[in-house]
Amino acid sequence: MLEKDIKKVLVSEEEIKQTCIKLGKQITEDYKGKDPLVVGLLKGCMPFMTELMKNIDLYIDIELMGVQSYHGGTQSTGDVKITRDLDIPVKGRDILIAEDIVDTAKTISVITKLLKYRGANSVEVVTLLDKPAGRVVEFTPKYIGVTIPKEFVVGFGLDYDEKYRNLPYVGVLKEEVYTK
Repeated sequence: MLEKDIKKVLVSEEEIKQTCIKLGKQITEDYKGKDPLVVGLLKGCMPFMTELMKNIDLYIDIELMGVQSYHGGTQSTGDVKITRDLDIPVKGRDILIAEDIVDTAKTISVITKLLKYRGANSVEVVTLLDKPAGRVVEFTPKYIGVTIPKEFVVGFGLDYDEKYRNLPYVGVLKEEVYTK
C-alpha cells in the first residue's frame, strides 16, 4: 500500500544493512577502550539505531531524546523543541548521537552544543543519511552512511506527517503526496 506513494527507492534494505555493518565496525574500532553512550534522536532514529547497535561490538549504554524541528511539514522550521530529555547524565561521557538524517543540520547542531555544554567528554554524530545540499548550518557528521541528493525522503524511520516510518528502505516520496 505505501509503495504507491514512493517515486523511487534511494537506499535499499540490503544497502542499509551493509551500511550499518560498515559503520558498526568503524565505531567499534574508534571507541575501543571507551564506554560510549549512544543517544538516539526520536522518533526517526529507531530503525537505524537498532540496526547499527547490532554491529557495534562494545559495551554501550543507550539513551533516547525526543527532538522536533519539522512539526508536520517537509522542511525544518528551525525551531528545535526537546520533547523528551535524557535520563542519564552526560558529564564526562563519550556521546555518539545516532541520527536518521542530517539535512539542514539545525537540530543536530543545537543538540551537539547542548550535550557539550552539559559536560560530555566528546560528542560525535553517526547518521544513516547525509544531505549536504540541504545545509543551512555548517556541520559534518563524523560517521556518514549514505550521502543523498536534496530530495524529500521517507522510510526506515523517516516520515511525512508521521507516516512511512515503517518502510524497510529509504525512498523518495512523490510530490503529489505532500503538495495536496
